[in-house]
Amino acid sequence: MVAESDPAPPVAVSHGPSRHIRLTSHSGAVGTPVIRWGAATAAERGPVIGTTITRAHRNVIGTHSGSYSVYRALAVAAGALSRDHRADLTNTAPTDVIGPYEQWSRPGAIVSLDPWGAMVAEAFATELAGGYDIRPTIAVTKAHVILPEIAEAIVKGRLHPDGRILLPSGAALVTKAAVEPVWYLPGVAARFGCSETELRRVLFEETGGMYPELVTRGDLEVFLPPIGGQTVYIFGAPRDLADPTVELTARVHDECNGSDVFGSDICTCRPYLTHAIEECILGAQRGGVGVVAYSRKEGRALGEVTKFLVYNARKRQDGGDTAEQYFARTECVAGVQDMRFQELMPDVLHWLGIRKIHRLVSMSNMKYDAITGAGIEVGERVNIPDELIPPDARVEIDAKMAAGYFTPGPVPDADELRIAKGRGLAQ
Repeated sequence: MVAESDPAPPVAVSHGPSRHIRLTSHSGAVGTPVIRWGAATAAERGPVIGTTITRAHRNVIGTHSGSYSVYRALAVAAGALSRDHRADLTNTAPTDVIGPYEQWSRPGAIVSLDPWGAMVAEAFATELAGGYDIRPTIAVTKAHVILPEIAEAIVKGRLHPDGRILLPSGAALVTKAAVEPVWYLPGVAARFGCSETELRRVLFEETGGMYPELVTRGDLEVFLPPIGGQTVYIFGAPRDLADPTVELTARVHDECNGSDVFGSDICTCRPYLTHAIEECILGAQRGGVGVVAYSRKEGRALGEVTKFLVYNARKRQDGGDTAEQYFARTECVAGVQDMRFQELMPDVLHWLGIRKIHRLVSMSNMKYDAITGAGIEVGERVNIPDELIPPDARVEIDAKMAAGYFTPGPVPDADELRIAKGRGLAQ
């Protein structure tokens, strides 16, 4: 008797003519525009082309849209998006012209974003008309920012609407820019003190071989990584950012979804962010300018799953949640205390033309060192007022002060760090 076999797997249904899989690790095509990173003009630098439409035009590794490129793939697979769609850039020009500034062509100053990324339609009009699929990696627009903390500051008299920076409704008027990551691999390697060969190899291996060109196309020096970008919020005139005589209040902030969006009180992320926005408004009203650069680096770039695992470990450890074990618990789970590595962070400040920050709203020594190490002068450092620190975040603040973060007050001693100040999981 013949045994009954398992049913055959379903056969994939083709929705079009069969095609071979197109690999991108082949050699470059004749006539592909060359990128000369750090050139003084857009024309000399050349366009960044990450298109998947005309493969012969590609001059970078990866594609546009960062982590959203995967969603684009899903849209194509589902038949919701045509593979051949090209963006219509009519009326998409920046609301404010930013640059060019001297830093754009200074060797090594900008290696993680394309300074010409907002000027694509204007700078590469000829190439666009010639059929090249060139897409902006920066967009600049206007917006109103409305936060309950700002409305509360108005009620308490800390802020006063002026109709220019702050409206009676509590809305703050801003210019904002969205920035996608564009990495110049030789420059990124130099920032991290490793060889470009080592950087390419590790990027290839640690992404599971996602981008073969990292190791097969040494001629391609620009990489569009599948990671989150950043958003810049400017209070006042954007052109004033580049004038060191105009008072600049600034914060560079790394994403914390739990606090920034949902108000979790285990950290000071949202209070620090809203405090910085209040300071930026006050600075702009004094005739200065303010800027908040917000980067997608959730959970110290460790991710939210790792962050929540660390929360559980901190709350369940013997002795409770103490500042003494704050960094150790993260390292036990993730293998490292922090993966934000602020080496690339100053690039966005250079893109804005910033040479001096008069008031830096941050207690982070890593951010301060990265900014000053990039040649940007920092005057006053502004910490978060004690009254804005949530009770469950006292552990974080004490641990950071003990680790050398900026504070104008006393640093907790070893005995103080051993006191459990964080809530338990059931509280």
